[in-house]
Amino acid sequence: MRSAAVAMARDDERAGMVARLESNGYVRSARVRDAMLKVERHLFLPEDVSQDAYRDSPLPIGHGQTISAPHMVAMMAELLAPQPGQKILEVGSGTGYHAAVMAELVGADGLVATIERVRELAGACRANLARAGYPGVLVIEGDGALGYPERAPYDCILAACAARKIPDALLEQLADGGRLAITVGGGHY
Repeated sequence: MRSAAVAMARDDERAGMVARLESNGYVRSARVRDAMLKVERHLFLPEDVSQDAYRDSPLPIGHGQTISAPHMVAMMAELLAPQPGQKILEVGSGTGYHAAVMAELVGADGLVATIERVRELAGACRANLARAGYPGVLVIEGDGALGYPERAPYDCILAACAARKIPDALLEQLADGGRLAITVGGGHY
C-alpha cells in the first residue's frame, strides 16, 4: 500500500512541476507537457537528492556534474521541437533524464543517441533509462565534441553542457534544415 501512495505522491509532484513550468512559459506545447508528465525524473537521480526531483533546479549527480533544471529541459525541447521518427543527438547524457524526454518526443520510430564522457555516468544513464522504460536510447561513452557520426545526420542536436565554440563535428553531423541547441561561452570543449 505504501508504494502505491508514494507513486501517487510522485505523480502529483511531477504534475505540479509541469504546471509551474507551463505557468512560467517554459512548457508551451501539449507534446512537451505530455512528455515531461510521463518521464519520472526521480528515477534519474541519486537516492540522496531524489526527494528534490520535482524542484525546478539542477541537482548534483556525482563526478562534479548536475542534472539540468526541468525548465532547461523544457526550453530545449520547445526550441528543438523534435517530431516523431526524427533522430536526436544529445551531448552530455548525465543520468539520462533529458534523453528520456527526447525519446518520448521522437517516439518508437525515432532515435535518441546520447554521449557522456564520464564512464560512471554513462553506466548510470544506461541503467536509469532501462529501469525507466527507455532501453532503445543509445548511450555512448565518449567525447561529445566529436559527436557520433555512425548515426548521423541528426534532425536535432542538443548539448546539455556549455562549449567555448560550436564543435565542427556537430555542425557536420546536423541534417540539412536540422536544429542545434548549445550554450556557447565558457565550457569544456
